[in-house]
Amino acid sequence: MRITVNVDGTSYTDEVEPRTLLVHYLRETLGKVGTVVGCDTSNCGACTVHLNGHSVKSCSVLAVQADGAEVTTIEGLARDGKLHPVQEAFHDNHALQCGFCTPGMIMQSIDLLADNPNPDEHAVREGLEGNLCRCTGYQNIVRAVRDAAQRMSPGAGPEAERVSGDDVSRAPSAFAGGGE
Repeated sequence: MRITVNVDGTSYTDEVEPRTLLVHYLRETLGKVGTVVGCDTSNCGACTVHLNGHSVKSCSVLAVQADGAEVTTIEGLARDGKLHPVQEAFHDNHALQCGFCTPGMIMQSIDLLADNPNPDEHAVREGLEGNLCRCTGYQNIVRAVRDAAQRMSPGAGPEAERVSGDDVSRAPSAFAGGGE
């Protein structure tokens, strides 16, 4: 089948097998390897992307179901060399260890914050319950989501400027095992 999909702001038209999962299309056809294949059963959430602005586990969506849709992957979040505030908060709060779950956690966190811009700890934990992390114990992940909520709140002032300003010199290494 022929599909046309907008991924991270670029339109792609490709022939795909009807049974191809969106995660495999993104990784194998488009090279969007930040979208991780975890369990292929929709249990872990590592493959979470945004489909038309809402998070989905891309291992549970067929590529043909994304025909005509807009998909955002972890690679599509940074703008002009600056990390998304949620990416920055994950880095600054050390909300990752091995990093395998991090792309899906970030994508789910952004969707959570779109629905609830000021979640308490319980709301964050509930909003992320479909995304598993085997390393961190979730404390720093919850802290990062709450920090990102503050950074993204209207009138965040100097903190919002810091996220979009000069403090991105360490951004490229933040998810490549580097950083502080």
